[in-house]
Amino acid sequence: MPINSAVMEEIKRNHNIITTKQVMALGFSKALLPKYVKEGLVERVRQGVYILSGESHDDMYTLMLRSEKIIFSHETAIFLLGLSDRTPFTHSITIPSNTSVPNSLTDECKCYYIKPELHLLGLTEAATTFGNAVRCYNAERCFCDILRDRKRMDEDTVLNFIKHYAAYEKKNLHRLAEYAQAFHMEDKVRTYLEVLL
Repeated sequence: MPINSAVMEEIKRNHNIITTKQVMALGFSKALLPKYVKEGLVERVRQGVYILSGESHDDMYTLMLRSEKIIFSHETAIFLLGLSDRTPFTHSITIPSNTSVPNSLTDECKCYYIKPELHLLGLTEAATTFGNAVRCYNAERCFCDILRDRKRMDEDTVLNFIKHYAAYEKKNLHRLAEYAQAFHMEDKVRTYLEVLL
């Protein structure tokens, strides 16, 4: 049984990936993808996320597809932005504090929770090593997050990022000051900047 042409078109449009939600939006039953798995046409890589058989999958991109609330942050965001020399072993994500995520996600990721009104502050996109665009925070939001959650992070990663940020040509100190105010951490950010700049 070949893959339906409309489904295949959607898969190709999404870099060989399709979700149950996308299949249902095309008017098909959610049972279609498990049927394709049995036929060996697609592989399930995450709950509700499938790729064409034999294709390598973009771990960050398929993780983001699990929930519209997932934003890559901390170690993962600075890696995506090119502000870290270290590839993170575990992806860091931030989600609103009024949202629950499946246990499978909390087991797989380092999860940070934030007030819903601050969740989208500093949202941007960056390309994964596979070239897919994923949601992450910009450098200034990362600066605030990393200082706030420093105790949950490796000290070398923190120091490495701060040095990278100091040399970062696209840094925006005005935006950093705005974010520091939103997080009520102006003094802490100012102290670091005085040392660095």
